[in-house]
Amino acid sequence: MSDAPLLSCRGLEAGYGASRVLFGLDFDIRVGQVLALMGRNGMGKSTTIKTLVGGLCPQRGEILFDGQAIHGARADHIARLGVAIVPEGRQCFPNLTVREHLVAFADRRNQAAEPWTLGRLYELFPRLAERAGHLGNQLSGGEQQMLAIARALSTNPRLLILDEATEGLAPVIRDEIWRCLAVLKAQGQTTLVVDKYVEKLLPLADHNLILERGRIAWQGSSAELAAQRDLWSRYLGV
Repeated sequence: MSDAPLLSCRGLEAGYGASRVLFGLDFDIRVGQVLALMGRNGMGKSTTIKTLVGGLCPQRGEILFDGQAIHGARADHIARLGVAIVPEGRQCFPNLTVREHLVAFADRRNQAAEPWTLGRLYELFPRLAERAGHLGNQLSGGEQQMLAIARALSTNPRLLILDEATEGLAPVIRDEIWRCLAVLKAQGQTTLVVDKYVEKLLPLADHNLILERGRIAWQGSSAELAAQRDLWSRYLGV
């Protein structure tokens, strides 16, 4: 993991109209780091993600990606810089096949030494290879989630963002997603992950942020979070 921040937020404030949701967030995501963003529902996690990827213009503060200001930039510009999101709800295209999803969004501009080719994506998710000719609406919820992750990886992202990637999935599928994320961590993929399964996040995350009413209530390593179980009930409802 590098000490250099790939993404930095300073004084980030955002909301919807007159309603303020985020209040002065300060955090970094370093190259090769896995950052977990936690908090109860309604605490600002989704708003943070929307602001980072250009879906919502911040009201104040700055966001830097590899030293370049991206606050207020269009979503497509941020994506071309190398930010990919696995959105909540998967959002697979019903009229595209699995293979078409993975080919249509492929981008080699941000590729590392070992780019995510179609073959590598199928190795990561063998089930997608079996379903390569099936349309998005012919897949199960778990298969759609695998496809959403593979689609994001096909862009060879410098920063991968996963918003509730295991929400609503059967336990066996959740385990498959966690296995995938462990593989990506071992390969040095810089990742921001939002999820509610603290026990699964602890071995994965290098650093953790807990949001409470749009502010960072706590941050620290997984070892520190594991040692402070009172935080789980106070801020996460666990």
